[in-house]
Amino acid sequence: MIEKTMNVEPLFTRSDGTYIFARWGRPIVPVVFGVDEQTLSVFKGAIEAVVTVAGHKMDELDMELGANLMFFFCKDWAELAEVPHLDQMIPEIGPLVVKLQAGDANQYRLFRFDEQGAIRACFVFLLMDEHLAQAPLDLLALIQAAQVILLWSDMAFYDQPPLTYVDGETVLRPEIAAVIRAAYDPVMPRVAHDASHALRLSARITL
Repeated sequence: MIEKTMNVEPLFTRSDGTYIFARWGRPIVPVVFGVDEQTLSVFKGAIEAVVTVAGHKMDELDMELGANLMFFFCKDWAELAEVPHLDQMIPEIGPLVVKLQAGDANQYRLFRFDEQGAIRACFVFLLMDEHLAQAPLDLLALIQAAQVILLWSDMAFYDQPPLTYVDGETVLRPEIAAVIRAAYDPVMPRVAHDASHALRLSARITL
């Protein structure tokens, strides 16, 4: 049988040409604002599924932050400026709202990092415009979970989303699941800024 390796480097090479990789350095504690119980359950299930693929952990409480993966649903970006205490967690929320409004965006992810550069927290903002509102809930939840499990390149899923369909179900693309598993291998670093890291990841993946 012929095995081929996967070119991982583009997944973590940003549009400015820099290579930046980071994974979570602590258990993930998710919370979802602005949705009903059904949506909350679907999102937590999707996060758990991706965390399981990674071989990482979830928890009920982050001792420093309470929750460290926060999803905010809104119908207008201006609503974010009215969320109590959000400006304390994200001092730049005012300029960010202006940026999102000007850019006609419907989603945004803001990462925070620890002293070593591993992911410490992530804030996900989702504007339920006509495009996101029409997306099946399980697809929306899984694609968001996939995009926060690692610090992917801003171009990683520009041409192709991280999901596919198998027997009518939405699942991670096998090659993306393989990258996530390899990235969380205990012998791999939590943070990398050199493209040689991509070669080490590729060596742990066969397609």
